[in-house]
Amino acid sequence: MSVHAGAAELADTKSLRRAFGTFATGVTVVTVGGDIPHGMTANSFTSVSLDPPLVLVCVDRGAVMHSVLCDAGRFGVSVLTERQAGLARYFADNDRPLGAEQFDAVGWRPGPITGAPLLTDALCHFECEVQRAYAGGDHTIFLGRLVSLSRSEVDEDALLFLRGRFRQLEPARNEVAP
Repeated sequence: MSVHAGAAELADTKSLRRAFGTFATGVTVVTVGGDIPHGMTANSFTSVSLDPPLVLVCVDRGAVMHSVLCDAGRFGVSVLTERQAGLARYFADNDRPLGAEQFDAVGWRPGPITGAPLLTDALCHFECEVQRAYAGGDHTIFLGRLVSLSRSEVDEDALLFLRGRFRQLEPARNEVAP
């Protein structure tokens, strides 16, 4: 049985979060380098265009990352593996240290172009320059132009987020048609 949401349910952020959570997403850590480096877990990341190569990330306007990213104008993205749920939790924790100290507990290397911290053992790294920023309700949508990328040689699955929890892919079952 389906449940139809009316105007009251659309205004209820808990109900809306549960509904949005039915769409599985990958999990990334978005980072900014420079004098005040910062990182945050983000599942609101996606590719936009191949030509030119563009991606987007959405950042809450009240988040520390918002002002840091606006000032820096460039960012890195580390696509996490299914083994890196601990990193996703760490960069989502508002009680972790701020600035360069937050990277003391994790393996990383500076991006060759942006200097943004790129997390060790991630599936893929992107470095981007902010092309545009768009208002999107309580978030800003940052459109980034890729300036570098690197991919892991290891064949691992991505960390997923679904219904408020981290998930892993199961091997596909060989289903036989009736």
